[in-house]
Amino acid sequence: MVAAFQKRKMTATEYAQLDVSHQPMELLDGELIIMPSPSPKHQNVNLQTVQLLLRLKPNGQIFYAPIDLYLDDLNIPQPDIVWVAAGGRCQISETRLEGPPELIVEIFSPGTERRDRKEKFELVQAHRVSEYWMIHPIEQYVQVYVLRGSEYHYLGLFAPGETFVSPALGDVTVDVSMIFNEQGF
Repeated sequence: MVAAFQKRKMTATEYAQLDVSHQPMELLDGELIIMPSPSPKHQNVNLQTVQLLLRLKPNGQIFYAPIDLYLDDLNIPQPDIVWVAAGGRCQISETRLEGPPELIVEIFSPGTERRDRKEKFELVQAHRVSEYWMIHPIEQYVQVYVLRGSEYHYLGLFAPGETFVSPALGDVTVDVSMIFNEQGF
């Protein structure tokens, strides 16, 4: 089943005037997109990924949706997970994150995979986010892209039982099995 989305055109200024909400929504290319809540499987993978990152992160802070990430006047995505390195380009304000963080993680939901793979991929690449992970909670894989220069390079597709080294996290080894561990850490 594909999720139904509501869309409406606006600017970052208009977006900032919306009431505070826990409803997933984001501004992409000037279009407000309101999404349904994520599934329990999506939430579980999100929680496991946050717990894994908390154990691995060299410094900085981890945020998870809903959190606004201001990239420009037409783009305020709400990534599933964001890691902001201490002293990095992303600033933490009172109401949102501002500027490109070191790591963005998107977890696919019905109806979001295409946008995560294309529009969001191009957006975070254009804003030079150091690393972009796309996680498929049903097929159980993590697809990883690393920024080199001004373009993403494909690091690989990793399944449970496999590991990869994350340059954004200080070259730590990520055990993909921990992302799909439904029993928790």
